[in-house]
Amino acid sequence: MPDLTTLGQRMRYFRTRSGHTLGELGDAVGVSASQLSLMENGKREPRLSLLSAIADHLQIPVSELLDDTPPSERAALEIELERAQSGALYAELGLPMLRPGRSMPDEVLTTLVGLHRELDRRSREKIATPEEARRANTELRARMRERDNHIPEIEQLAEDVMRDVGYERGAVTHRMVALIAQRLGFELVHVGDLPHSARSVTDLANGRIYLPPASIPGGHGLRSMALQAVAHRLLEHRAPADYAEFLQQRLEINYFAAACLMPRAQAVRFLTQAKADRDIAIEDFRDAFGVTHEAAALRFTNLATAHLDMRLHFLRVGDDGSVAKAYENDGLRLPTDVTGGVEGQIVCRYWSARTAFARTNRTTEFYQYTDTPEGTFFESTQTGTSASSEFSITIGVPFAESKWFRGREASRRERSQCPDASCCRRPPSELASRWAGKAWTSAKVHAHIFSPLPSGTYPGVDDRELYEFLEAHGASD
Repeated sequence: MPDLTTLGQRMRYFRTRSGHTLGELGDAVGVSASQLSLMENGKREPRLSLLSAIADHLQIPVSELLDDTPPSERAALEIELERAQSGALYAELGLPMLRPGRSMPDEVLTTLVGLHRELDRRSREKIATPEEARRANTELRARMRERDNHIPEIEQLAEDVMRDVGYERGAVTHRMVALIAQRLGFELVHVGDLPHSARSVTDLANGRIYLPPASIPGGHGLRSMALQAVAHRLLEHRAPADYAEFLQQRLEINYFAAACLMPRAQAVRFLTQAKADRDIAIEDFRDAFGVTHEAAALRFTNLATAHLDMRLHFLRVGDDGSVAKAYENDGLRLPTDVTGGVEGQIVCRYWSARTAFARTNRTTEFYQYTDTPEGTFFESTQTGTSASSEFSITIGVPFAESKWFRGREASRRERSQCPDASCCRRPPSELASRWAGKAWTSAKVHAHIFSPLPSGTYPGVDDRELYEFLEAHGASD
């Protein structure tokens, strides 16, 4: 069944096309004209038997009434206007509902719909700010903590998809990913001119998923991008209504991609054996499935609590100590701002996420015990290099859980008193007295802090660049 507004529009369209009045059609099918009018205005749902009687009298298939597309361009505009006026954005204005009658010219209706579209666009632009992103991300992280960072329904979906393409063990091949896309009616196409703001583009009209020409160095880049694009279709995502929904969708597609590249049954079997051997190591998990260290660490957070009965924390930290990503359900107190946001905050100098940068040999994981006000944690950290800076990836667990991990015999132990400022943020008193007022520096500004997000249909993506890309590739075939 289409929604009642569209159904009513189709009923009215076919009635007027046949030349019947409400009274004439009502008499023919046994309902009053007023009842029929309510149905055509989307205020009452007709029984299927009544729709069949109406279709018979109008000499059309009942499927014509049940189609979910507006019957005409005028009807589409009327439906869009009604939906816009029924939304919270219009309700805030305190204005009366305006029903487009027959006497309303098409150009007036088009103008009203255009105004509502612009009102909606400006509302999206207003909320697509770093502040809104931080608030939405904080709320999303809290929800995922409540779920132990585990989404069973996506786990099952990924498991079904991988079983259908014959996956059994080891690293997922590019061919398997292409086959997944193919079964959904999509071809993977590698191009060198993707829009600057897009990681991939899905052409729904022509059944193509456009990807970069080469994989991200050192990992699962292209496979993950393709699986994320596929996930939008499998999870039936629509254009996000706000930034919070955009972040939720992004989390879900990332989760699906990880669950395909490291399928639940095989990953849990691998980690369970490692736990039995008291030799859990993210670097082994990474190598077993052919993914990046960060992907393996994040996937470990999905499975550790739900399947290994283990609390933990995850950190991605820049070489300046700032948090890029974080998750915890083990009681570690993460640094936060007044809104509860973690991203961009500075972690303690004595956590392994920062001390690991000081070691000379970075080929293997770095192990450390850290005493904090919340207890002692065992941490395993691996450092890496991005295009612009260094970063570290950390998985940590409470002291009691360290017995399951490789590196538990580590002798390095640090003490952290953060968030007490005297721990590592305030300079020693002798240095402060010697240099206070005798130095001046020019601070490095993180430009993204001041930048609003591009306000296209998908936050962060330039609509014009996206559509020009699709037009160019569609026209070239």
